[in-house]
Amino acid sequence: MFVDSHCHLDKLDYQDLHQGIGDVVAKAKAANVTELLSVGVTLDAFPNMMEMIAPYDNVYASCGVHPLDVESDFSFELMHQYASHTKVVAIGETGLDYHYQPETKALQQQRFEQQVALAVELNKPLIIHTRNAREDTLDILRRGGAEKCGGVIHCFTEDLAFAQAAMELGFYISISGIVTFRQATELKEVVKALPLERLLIETDSPYLAPVPHRGKQNQPAYVVEVAAYIAQLRGISLSEVGQKTSDNFRNLFLR
Repeated sequence: MFVDSHCHLDKLDYQDLHQGIGDVVAKAKAANVTELLSVGVTLDAFPNMMEMIAPYDNVYASCGVHPLDVESDFSFELMHQYASHTKVVAIGETGLDYHYQPETKALQQQRFEQQVALAVELNKPLIIHTRNAREDTLDILRRGGAEKCGGVIHCFTEDLAFAQAAMELGFYISISGIVTFRQATELKEVVKALPLERLLIETDSPYLAPVPHRGKQNQPAYVVEVAAYIAQLRGISLSEVGQKTSDNFRNLFLR
């Protein structure tokens, strides 16, 4: 069995590729992907996402404001209300992205700090996006007491030192289809070095489809390709990667 620990189900192509979210869930099930976490990136889009996934007991949600969406409408009170829903198992996607929007650095930090505080208050793990912001990301997590709620560094592309610092805070490391890309040489070495007890797998659908689907829109069923590549890198069985990352998912998000 496998779990897609990070997908954006409200952003998939439901006109040409899928006949509704039920079709996506069915395709995932056919690939032995039994649970999905649909990740929120704005408060505006959250109610629609929740309506989409409501019929599916094996699809969970997160509530957050992405660092590239910090200029979207925001209310901490509304976010608190949304995040308190029983189907919401995490806070995020949140974090810092100085690569694409360095001009919103101060607002990114403010929103990140608010979401760390909310995660600690509700005791729900954080889903972290970080790019070109290693030290500030770790600093805000430490100052906010994020070790109390834990979380995951999603779509990991940082170095081993960053991974170790995050794991010291109780965080997991989630690997996406990027690991299958030919040029991701450093990431491959990091994946070999990380403890299996701290690994998660994800698609980040509809983005970053793994080889051999690269160039197509990603979907949760393809998380198995990520697991297979990790198994090959580490010289272990696919079933071991699937079982351990599924256990890790449940230990983090369904505790």
